Amino acid sequence: MSAARADQAGTAETAAGAAEFLRRLRGGLDEGLDPLTAAERAATALPRALRQSIARMSRRMAGEYHEDEWGFDEEFAEAAFPFFEFLYERWFRVKADGVVNVPSHGRGLIVSNHSGSLFPFDATMLGVAIMKEHPLPRWTRPLVLNWAFELPFLSFFMRKVGGVPASPFNASRLLDQDELVIVFPEGVKGTGKPFSERYRLQRFGRGGFVELALRSGAPIIPVAVVGAEEIYPKLGDAGAVGRLIGAPFAPITPTFPWLGPLGLVPLPSKWRIEFCEPIDLSDFGPEAADDKAMLFDISEQVRETIQAKLYENLVKRGSAFL
Repeated sequence: MSAARADQAGTAETAAGAAEFLRRLRGGLDEGLDPLTAAERAATALPRALRQSIARMSRRMAGEYHEDEWGFDEEFAEAAFPFFEFLYERWFRVKADGVVNVPSHGRGLIVSNHSGSLFPFDATMLGVAIMKEHPLPRWTRPLVLNWAFELPFLSFFMRKVGGVPASPFNASRLLDQDELVIVFPEGVKGTGKPFSERYRLQRFGRGGFVELALRSGAPIIPVAVVGAEEIYPKLGDAGAVGRLIGAPFAPITPTFPWLGPLGLVPLPSKWRIEFCEPIDLSDFGPEAADDKAMLFDISEQVRETIQAKLYENLVKRGSAFL
């Protein structure tokens, strides 16, 4: 069997396991089991490494452990990492270039295009790329839209693995602590755009991320992510459902809501991630953050860099699924 056909067979087998996991998870919840117990029972449908990952996460969620001020639990993140690694290697088959452009030490501001609908798979795969491919791996701290932290279980999980509610104050504190922060200047405009507009960058706002970089002295690392646009192709918007759950939108995709919970499984698209050369703004000094024209110019420079790399990596990737 060729490598390509073997890869397709492995993906199909994995998809069947994921579907069975969701079916069993829903059955356990319908029986009145708590989410952790239901997840552990349903995990028997998954490969051994993923079963062990879920079991370790469940044990940590049941006890009291050290967390930072935003809820990050490094040991929980380590327990979850095999699951993220599985998505990176087997499901999305990520190819990452330029990871060495990420600082090995100290603060840094990773600026990326945003896609993937309601779930921040792009932020997760950026973090996994740095943990797997960088000579000196380190955890990242993605800024996540506030509405996501209003969903009880998702909020708990995102905080545990390093997600932080998006705000200038939180971003500034993280950079002051020499963290590696991920920001998505497109915001909900990026995740909520229709599939017909995929890989066309939306506006980057008023340059807030540039102001953060100038005031903190952090380098900006532009990143282009190809692949997340195809995991939940947005064909429409069920606005009433979005308002019901407090989300900015509720996407209608080829699989959701038609397949129920199974429709939430992301499609196994092929990904490419390119980390571009850092932009060092330290020579300008913090006072330059008051120059609105400069903020806009640098923001546009970053946006144009990412847009060009998106087009390049679309060509390099070829087919989205084969």
